[in-house]
Amino acid sequence: MAELNLNRRAHLPIFDSHMHIIDPRFPLVANQGYLPETFTVEDYRARTAQFPIIGGAVVSGSFQGEDQTYLIDALERLGPGFVGVTQLPVTVPDQEILQLHAAGVRAVRFNFRRGGADVLEKLETLARRVYDLAAWHAELYIDSKYLAELAPLLTSLPRVCIDHLGLSQAGFNDLLHLVERGAYVKATGFGRVDFDVPQALKAIAAVNPAALVFATDFPCPRAPRPFQDSDVELVIDALGESLARHVFSENAIALYHPDI
Repeated sequence: MAELNLNRRAHLPIFDSHMHIIDPRFPLVANQGYLPETFTVEDYRARTAQFPIIGGAVVSGSFQGEDQTYLIDALERLGPGFVGVTQLPVTVPDQEILQLHAAGVRAVRFNFRRGGADVLEKLETLARRVYDLAAWHAELYIDSKYLAELAPLLTSLPRVCIDHLGLSQAGFNDLLHLVERGAYVKATGFGRVDFDVPQALKAIAAVNPAALVFATDFPCPRAPRPFQDSDVELVIDALGESLARHVFSENAIALYHPDI
């Protein structure tokens, strides 16, 4: 069985749509007293060596604030196929957004889970601006139980992606309603959620098979249960190999490289 699983991993290319690079050469800011352990580009390559990684999205964590230096360095070192998901102030100049776009950034993250009181204001004022300027989408780290009250705003935005399957059963139906309206959902953080992951994957895919994008979440900061290699088989078993191929790479490429 182990050999079968290895073969299944080997031929399904993966665009890792949510991972972190934590390099102590660049600024880190304690969030709620938390600072993550180091996880460099070299660490990421070593940890994913057994998988056919074709690209991915380097996501800025709360502990990186609005620093861009680590992200630009990581994208340069990871090379073609990798993009950035950053955090920005609402006052960011247009020119800086365009410079970040040239460096490979393709989305802005709005961290409702661990961000400050101004996250909603940022979402309302920044999400449309970055889309109009550079075709970036908005990524939300948010508990799905809060989606209902934000639904009018979220459905009005050009393109939205929700992290970690929405985290909780409460509000999962609201997540499905957003998927019906075109939202993407990251199939990652399986150890962070409070529901049955295979059932959730099937429910989202049934509404829109193009909505799910897979990720490792490495190094899985603060996750009660970090990513396991068997999570790849979990997706294949839940969705079937044909749909899993889309979830592992093709859906993410459509999200992060809409011009291809």
